[in-house]
Amino acid sequence: MPYFTSPVDGARLHYTDQGPATGPVAVFLASAYMGHEMWEYQMLPLAEAGYRCVGLDRRGHGKSEDTWDGYDLDTLADDLHGLLDHLDLGDVTLIAHSVGTGEAVRCLSRHGTGRVARLALVAGVAPGVVRSPGTPDGLDPALVEADNEVFRRDRAAYFTALADDFFALSRPGNEVSPAYVRYMIDRCLVSTPRASNAVRDVVAALDVAAELAALTLPVLVVHGTHDASAPLELTGARSARLAPHSTLKVYENGGHGLFATHAELLTADLREFIEAGQAERTGRADAEALAGAGAEL
Repeated sequence: MPYFTSPVDGARLHYTDQGPATGPVAVFLASAYMGHEMWEYQMLPLAEAGYRCVGLDRRGHGKSEDTWDGYDLDTLADDLHGLLDHLDLGDVTLIAHSVGTGEAVRCLSRHGTGRVARLALVAGVAPGVVRSPGTPDGLDPALVEADNEVFRRDRAAYFTALADDFFALSRPGNEVSPAYVRYMIDRCLVSTPRASNAVRDVVAALDVAAELAALTLPVLVVHGTHDASAPLELTGARSARLAPHSTLKVYENGGHGLFATHAELLTADLREFIEAGQAERTGRADAEALAGAGAEL
């Protein structure tokens, strides 16, 4: 079972590495509470198609070590960069969901794009959902804190009550089994109470609008019309407006859990995005080779 140590404090963090070692690389960041298993319907098909798919369990999530400290956005972003360094990955397509989008953007703003070539923000909470200087139309912080209190009193009941909204199960075509919903709730409860509460604090304080606007790499934004956790206009649509080289794909009836309800569509869009990067790299290599040949003549 693969682990690496955080470059920040030596925390033992788990990751999974699927597919051929020589394939185009995609690195997946999961939602709050969930580990890499959240991406089952994307990572496995892409790995089977020849892509190298790496999934990180953030600290306190999945099989990673439960730590007391290290849940600030900078440390989580440094953990991610530590994984990229540990595996010596390059030309990465970084794919993030929900709070993972904040970690991904902060990682790029702190460490640059030397290892990451493209970024996909899936049902992201970036650039922020709570009122802040960068999100003046965000949610009232007092309401968010009241919701956090409900969460802290009974996480199991909280996840169960919100499952239908998470997957937007009332919308046409959004079909996941009760067994799958139960499985995802159980996976969320693997995240420790400390990690769960701390990551909610990250969401409450998130404001990466300026960092999104400074990105120079291609960005794919995928968001659902019925995302109750991260409303489209407040998050996905705004991220697409902020990132200079972005493409926005809106999934009709999609909720926050569109990785399951719209699994095949999302996997196809991610594959197309990765392949576009491969084509660009091939084109640049060919152009450089031609230029070198011309210089020799």
